[in-house]
Amino acid sequence: MGQAAYLSQHHHTSYHISFYVSVPESVRWPVLVIAILASVVGSQAIISGTFSIINQSQSLSCFPRVKVIHTSDKIHGQIYIPEINWVLMILCITVTIGFRDTKHMGNASVMTVMLVTTCLMSLVIILCWNKPPAVALSFLLFFGSIELLYFSASLTKFTEGAWLPILLALFLMTIMFVWHYATIKKYEFDLHNKVSLEWLLALGPSLGVTRVPGIGLVFTDLTSGIPANFSRFVTNLPAYHRILVFVCVKSVPVPFVPPAERYLVGRVGPAAHRSYRCIVRYGYRDVHQDIDSFETELVARLADFIRYDWHRSQHTSPYAEDDASHSNESSSERRLAVIGTVTFSGTPGYGIEESVEPASVSIGFSTVESVTDVIEMQAVGAEAVERRVRFAIDDDDSESDGQTKMYVQLEEELRDLMTAQEAGTAFILGHTHVEAKQGSSILKRLAINFGYNFLRRNCRGPDVALKVPPISLLEVGMVYVV
Repeated sequence: MGQAAYLSQHHHTSYHISFYVSVPESVRWPVLVIAILASVVGSQAIISGTFSIINQSQSLSCFPRVKVIHTSDKIHGQIYIPEINWVLMILCITVTIGFRDTKHMGNASVMTVMLVTTCLMSLVIILCWNKPPAVALSFLLFFGSIELLYFSASLTKFTEGAWLPILLALFLMTIMFVWHYATIKKYEFDLHNKVSLEWLLALGPSLGVTRVPGIGLVFTDLTSGIPANFSRFVTNLPAYHRILVFVCVKSVPVPFVPPAERYLVGRVGPAAHRSYRCIVRYGYRDVHQDIDSFETELVARLADFIRYDWHRSQHTSPYAEDDASHSNESSSERRLAVIGTVTFSGTPGYGIEESVEPASVSIGFSTVESVTDVIEMQAVGAEAVERRVRFAIDDDDSESDGQTKMYVQLEEELRDLMTAQEAGTAFILGHTHVEAKQGSSILKRLAINFGYNFLRRNCRGPDVALKVPPISLLEVGMVYVV
């Protein structure tokens, strides 16, 4: 605006009007300092914004996995992505060498960003604020008409350098589209090739399949059914762990998920099978736990669910019918419970004692008031971190034989969980290769066979993203034909 005012008074004498020519001599140096500070703020805003967008995009399965470093214990959104930082540095050097002139570099900044922001804001007014479409249309017409004037003036600079951000945007959009498309196709393949629960329950010594000590965490994208990679695992190695947990880590389209609503736990089959399903929900701005804290809290949530499930069985049906009810539910998966929000009437069934730092594990369970049976568990391994989990069973209401038997089974299941964690935890993940099926178009074959597989090979794998220790990792090879 200052340049325009200067041009209106000196248009007959000056053909090239630069910014500092239009600044009065008395304030030229202060304006120079302000301009330098503004450029620093602008560059930092671009870097921080890029980190946040990439982090949120990969949480929504729209971008390949990259390393995200959280640089603050108090501010969750303060992150650093080394790979993206290197890419930004290379792009900055390339643009500087390629354009060589600040005039051309300035032409690379167009009004497209403001125009797109206005259009997206109109959608926010309708979809998020639930305002009438007339309000959004009025907003779009008022601000969009002003920005269109500036945008039309900048179109003449397209060939001078404005093509660069548009080219970069198209390139990034192609990467995001290919990654998201292949991820969706992989999920559909898993959905159509999952095995039934009856197949899992039929596995036993008669088929040469044995149960080994420990906890097996099978990571899958499915929220129901048995994933195909587990059936392939059992086919090649006829054994699986005494405690089996199908873990599904989901990123939901909300910024944060409260810790009390993060874990959904349920049984897979009857209680005697010792198989569970756990859905762990994270918001796209949540900080994912390290694997040690995740394992500890997952076991604690499983113990909480076990007590809740037996407590529910006690109050919904007589114990004489309990075995029958559990058998009837073996043919289908039972409902998942949000562990952390359920409440019990009576003394909690277990307590947690941790000697690790409180910030590493977010556990807020009630304390144990009357303890009659205490089982202590100490972590084994190379790390000098002592963890003790106390499982306690009440005997105040154990007058009847049925209730006594139920508490014995509850204690037995908690003891099995404790013994399995002492034996160790194995993380079972799929090592996938995706191929386009026969008869696919050339564009799809290029996107899947070359584009997606190139990105998958050169980005962080799921084991690295989950920080799984290599000694505890079991990978199952899978070929996806989509």
